[in-house]
Amino acid sequence: MKEIILSPSMIVRLENVYQEMETAYDQTAKLLQFSCEGCPDNCCDSYFQHHTYIEWCYLWVGISKLQDDEQKIIITRAQKYLIEVETAMSRGERPQAMCPLNNDGLCMVYKYRLMVCRTHGVPAVITRPDGQKLSFPGCFRCQERVGENENPPYVERTPMLRQLALLENELLQNNRHLYPRVKLTIAQMLVKGPPALPRTVCQK
Repeated sequence: MKEIILSPSMIVRLENVYQEMETAYDQTAKLLQFSCEGCPDNCCDSYFQHHTYIEWCYLWVGISKLQDDEQKIIITRAQKYLIEVETAMSRGERPQAMCPLNNDGLCMVYKYRLMVCRTHGVPAVITRPDGQKLSFPGCFRCQERVGENENPPYVERTPMLRQLALLENELLQNNRHLYPRVKLTIAQMLVKGPPALPRTVCQK
């Protein structure tokens, strides 16, 4: 099984960004008196795509810490996941399949989960470079909690996304334009293996 290692400094800085995200999430959830406890749904079957090489690498840092047999199991699950997704899309349906890293309701690499996995739930806003704001209402349960409140508390993700973009740029040695755009599910990241990146930063 392939292994990928980010530089220790980059891992620390990425984890600091994640910590900021989680703190902002927790503060917003507290204001809304919102919790995932007792929820009948599982967000791990939501169809999410991820868009950065650095998170793709970070996911593989976590995968590399699993036992070989566990890695083989999740790769097999990932391959089945891709078939389920393709089948749903061929029917014109939005895919809904369980993430291959979910094991009996728990993430096998919880510490290394990606941004979307950490921030899905409460309302959030992103301000694009052109000034346009994109709003995300949160999960169905949080939307029920918000109700008719037109101005609920929310997480402003923009500063944290900027930090993530700076790390991504550093990882790719200011050559982001030379790499294909990332638009992958976790299952695709697993099946493809670690991305091929400059060895000076990311070693296989």
